[in-house]
This record gives sequence, structure tokens and C-alpha cells, in this order.
Amino acid sequence: MAVTGKDRISYFRVFRLNGFLVATFGVALCVALPLCVVLSFLATTSSDVWQHLVDTLLLRYISNTLLLSFYVTIGVVCIGVPTAWVIAFYRFPGRQTLSWLLLLPMAYPAYILAYTYTGVLEYAGPVLTWMRASNMPDWVMSPFLNIRSLLGAALMLSLVLYPYVYLLARAAFLQQSANLMEAGYTLGQSRLSVFRRIVIPMARPAIAAGALLAIMETVADFGTVQFFGVQTFTTGIIRTYYGFGDTPGAAQLSSVLLGFVAILVILERHSRNRIRYYSDQMRRLDQAAQHLTGFSAFAAQVLCALPILFGFLIPTTLLVNWTIFDAQLQSLWQLAWNSFALAGGSSFLIVGVALLIAYANRLFPTRSLSYMTTFIGLGYALPGVVVAIGILIPFGIFDAWISELLTSWAVKPQLWLSGTLFAVIFAYLVRFLAVANGNVFSGLSRIRPSIDQSGRLLGLSQTGVLTRIHIPLMQGSVLTAILVCFVDILKELPATLILRPFDFNTLAVRAYELAGQERLIDASPASLCIVLVGLVPVILLNRSIGKL
Repeated sequence: MAVTGKDRISYFRVFRLNGFLVATFGVALCVALPLCVVLSFLATTSSDVWQHLVDTLLLRYISNTLLLSFYVTIGVVCIGVPTAWVIAFYRFPGRQTLSWLLLLPMAYPAYILAYTYTGVLEYAGPVLTWMRASNMPDWVMSPFLNIRSLLGAALMLSLVLYPYVYLLARAAFLQQSANLMEAGYTLGQSRLSVFRRIVIPMARPAIAAGALLAIMETVADFGTVQFFGVQTFTTGIIRTYYGFGDTPGAAQLSSVLLGFVAILVILERHSRNRIRYYSDQMRRLDQAAQHLTGFSAFAAQVLCALPILFGFLIPTTLLVNWTIFDAQLQSLWQLAWNSFALAGGSSFLIVGVALLIAYANRLFPTRSLSYMTTFIGLGYALPGVVVAIGILIPFGIFDAWISELLTSWAVKPQLWLSGTLFAVIFAYLVRFLAVANGNVFSGLSRIRPSIDQSGRLLGLSQTGVLTRIHIPLMQGSVLTAILVCFVDILKELPATLILRPFDFNTLAVRAYELAGQERLIDASPASLCIVLVGLVPVILLNRSIGKL
């Protein structure tokens, strides 16, 4: 096939040596490393431990993970859809306040919610102690006794993950036309029938997308299921690695989990691609919302207040009370410094890499680079435990090789990469780069290309255009990306737990260790710090939604 002069110019632009393009290729290789390492163990010979897992525990891991995902799906839909429906369809006192308060449980990692409620509902806790003193029947106390179970884990996860469904469902409801509902009324349908037969089917792709995001977070969770004694893939992987000392077995378990996550990613993309909203200048639902008074308004307020009460207000009150009056605060400041320094440095690095990738896509808007950027974003879909195992294996091989190489120079063997902060930061880069990419790409897309041309005409290099023009213009998006990455890193548990240096602790790891020792009250200060910092992106999210 003949190549025209225009094609030659296009090929030359794409493949010529450019720092931004080289950086994007390098990042893609870094993200591909843990994925390729984990998948490579599918072709290896099964070890005795792997065979033992297949014979005894694998089916339990699969069934518990599927059951937990199923229960969480029911929970987030049953909480997120009704609250979104009430906020979108009705007007009542306190609606505006409740609409953003419903986002607050997003600030909680599920494992902190699990620690908090267990401290209250355990056998020696205040609730069951009062019930026993009041001679409550066993059938009343049994649900509280079973909080540390699969259903209890599903409840904790549902309380912190329902905002995914709430946000997407509310947006879908608000974009629908009120004329369609009125047409249903004229055909003799009741309000409930119109909601069931018209509103819900049109919002179903958005609801499904939110539920799938919640499932992906459920599959990646470690702290909650570990604390409640639920055997899922994440607990099995860490048990295989630490308990059995079998890295290949942990990698093979990770590859099975990776296949499950890949199915979820495909389903989520399919659901998202089906979302279509067409505006024909008809009245939107929020312009024809029904005003509620009396008991109806009170019922709507209670419906919206319950998730806020159990998902944020009660656990936060308990954490504050324990922190002030009961907990020991000996090592909190060192833990806080370690956590904030690690999260802060990693966030700036990740956002800097995201800026390089976004600017490379702006300079070279080709299909291959777009596909590569999409691939880089898949790291967020990988559970932290899978990323950690995928990094630990090649880093361990490199450490062994470099130590053997330096033995002849009388250099003592040591961990050069694995078990260092470099490994931890590398895992954060793979895991959370997609979070930064979303904010940075959004901010950069709002800058006109003519500004780039003006900067180059004034003698600025490509790097100068990025640092002296683009970053100042998109400082809001850059700051948001840094803050969101900061909070996500602060809450990350499995990757930090596996890859951290032996003498290095963070707030999340310390809270997990204290909870594992049943010192739930002493875990409250670290947990409260994580929650308070987690409020920052929730507030930013609410402000951005309020501008729409």
C-alpha cells in the first residue's frame, strides 16, 4: 500500500524521539509489570501449596467473594437508588443539605467502619451488655452477635459504597424528561408504576455502573474481610504469601482474582457505553419535582438520614469519643508523619506523571497513544494485593541478582527494591495513576490549543508551555488530583501492608494491627485521622457537583 506524504509526516510525528512520548511508554511498561508477572504464573507448574488450595480452599474463596459481592450489590442498590429517587423527584425541607450529606460515608474506609461497630456491638460492648442486663430474648441479640460475619462485612461495605450508586442514579434521574412521566400518568399509570416501568429502565445503565464500581471495591477490600474472618481472595492471597511462604501460589491466586476483575471491568465499560441521554429541550424531572409536606416530608427526611446516621454520624461520634477519653496516643505523631509524608510525596509524583501523559496525548493525539493511556488506567481496577504481589516478585528477583553480583565486592546482601519505600511508591503509582489522569485530562481539555501555539511563538519550549502556561491555568484540577490521590493512598491497606519496610508504619497499617489485637479503642485516633482527611475529596466532589 502506498504511503502518502501526509502519512509520512504523521508517522514521523508519532515515532520521533520526544520526552513526553518516551515517558508515556515507560509508564505503560511500569503498569504492565505487575499484570504480566501475575499472569505469567498461570503457565508455571503448580506447587504443593497451590494444589492444596485448589483441593480445600479455592472453592471457599470463590463462593465467599461471589456471595459478598452479591450482598453488597443488593445493599448499595437498596440504599443508593431510593435516596437518589427521593432527592431527584421531591422537594422537602432539608433536601439540599441531605443531598450532600449522603456523600459523607465515602470518607470512610470500610475496615474503619468495621472496627468501630465491632467495638460497640461485640459481646463485651455496651449494646449487648445493656441487652443482657435487660433480659432481652436471644432472637433480638443474635443479629448483633453475628456482626463479625459475611453479612456483617457486606453491611459495612454497603454503608461506605452506596454513594457510587447514589451519585450515578441521581444524575440519571435528573437528566430524564418530566414529559415522559406525565405521558405515563395520562395513560392511567400510578406514580409507582411510572417509576418502575419508565424511570428505572432509563436509569438502569447508570445504576449498573455504580453497582459494578462497588463490586470492584468489594473484591479489592482486605481490612474488613480479614477482621471479620471472611475468607475471600484477598485474605487467601496474603495468607498464602505470609502463612505458607509460597509466592508462586499467591501469584496464581492473584491471577484467578485478576480474571474476575477483568470480567467486572468489561461489564462496567459495557454498562457505561450504553448510557445515553438526549436533550430535546423538554422539562427535566428536577423542574417538575413534587413538593412534600407533613408526614410525607418527614418520611423522605428519615429515608435520607438513615444512611448518613449509620454510615457517618454514629461511627464518627464513637471515634471522637474514644480518641478524646479512652485511647492511648503514644506513637500517633510519628505514624501521622510517616503517612502524610508518604502520601504527600507519592501524590505529587503521581500527578506529575499524569501531567506528562496528558500532555503527550495533547501533543500526539494518535489512536495508539490513546489505547496506551486507557491501558495505564486499568491499574486502578487491580486490587492492591494483586499489585503488591506483582511488584514483589520481580523486585525480589532483582534484589537477589544484584546482591549476588555485589558479593564479590564484599557488599552485604540487602533489600535494594523489595521491602523499601520505593516499592510502596511504585505500587501507588500503578494503583492510583488513573485517579490523577481523570482530573488532569479534564483540566487540560478545557485549554484551547491556540494557547499552546501562542506560547511556542513566544519562544517557550514544550516543557515551558506545560509548566508556565498549562499548570497555572489548570491549578484547580491539579490540586484536586493531588488531594484525591493523597486520600486514596492514606486509606490503602493491602499494598502498604505487604510492601512497607519492616521498621515503617502508617496510620492505616497501625489501625489494622491494633484492631487485629482487639485493641479497637486504641485504633480510634489513627482511624479518625484517616476519616477526617477523607472528607477533603468528598467536599471537593460536592462543590463540583454544585456547579453543574
